[in-house]
Amino acid sequence: MDTYRFKTALTGLKRLATLPAEDKQACIDAYRFFQRMQAGEATETEDETRAVADYYKVLNNMLSVFDLEKLYIPPMLDADKGLYDNQILTEEALLTDLALADPGGSHLLDMGCGRGRIAHHLATLTGGQVSGYNIDPDQVQNAIDWAARSRMSDRLHFKVGNHHDPLDYPSESFDGCFSFQAVWPFFKKEELDAHAAEMYRVLRPGARYACSEYLLTPFFDWDDEEHVALHRLYLPTLAATQSMYPADVCAALERAGFRIVLSAPSRSEAWPLCEQKRDLILHGRRLVRLLEKARIAPAWIEESLELLQTGGEAWTRAERAKIADLNWRIVAEKP
Repeated sequence: MDTYRFKTALTGLKRLATLPAEDKQACIDAYRFFQRMQAGEATETEDETRAVADYYKVLNNMLSVFDLEKLYIPPMLDADKGLYDNQILTEEALLTDLALADPGGSHLLDMGCGRGRIAHHLATLTGGQVSGYNIDPDQVQNAIDWAARSRMSDRLHFKVGNHHDPLDYPSESFDGCFSFQAVWPFFKKEELDAHAAEMYRVLRPGARYACSEYLLTPFFDWDDEEHVALHRLYLPTLAATQSMYPADVCAALERAGFRIVLSAPSRSEAWPLCEQKRDLILHGRRLVRLLEKARIAPAWIEESLELLQTGGEAWTRAERAKIADLNWRIVAEKP
């Protein structure tokens, strides 16, 4: 492990050990809320959004310990490389899909930017600017701090924002926008049009939206009990509230005015990398148990890791059955 990732893991452990009790309880309550949703409880979008924010406030620190600071698992594009290097390859491929006419003069929008590490990478590749928004103020502050540490504050711009609100940017501000497992898992079907229209509004003519997003495949059948059972197990682990089909998202983008350039499964499966992280979490649980006995780590961390592992195993089964895809690709262009 390189020095940066080692330090990131240590920082994540420290933050988990010192989180306020109310944040930890809010995270646990959020996970239980997601479970009730999957059991059929009717919920309001405002409550779902609050639960996502509460969950990610803790989850981003937990996953940073396991080399998942970017909060997404990419397809395995190179079997000889690990998760981080496959993230780099996936981000480079997405940048190609954006087909920027002038990369150095471009301004991109990262929707659901997390800690801003993907935005940092794309700004480095293009030489241009990237703006991003995220629902979690802690992650946004981390992104701002990292931009300053990297001496890129003049090209990286982050703010707190919510997908369900109008985007806080002027019309025709961006030369492209993108998302990684951060947008469509948080919308009910009837809410897709409003966000698609906002994406269309902030893009300049000729600009593209490109994504690598969790979506159900056309093979997922809501009348199949096994499909539904796996979905009920894995969706809370993704910290997602909804599951859309690609056709639903593409239809909303088209109604907003976009032309669909591409809608296709991921270039490769993500489950081999999911299994790598599952094994790492298994070893992590052993360490956490020792820390719990020494009263260094709180008991709720091991419980949370168990839930992540169970959901991760369900996800592997779902993806291997080709009923869900963590990195479905959509490219849409504004005429």
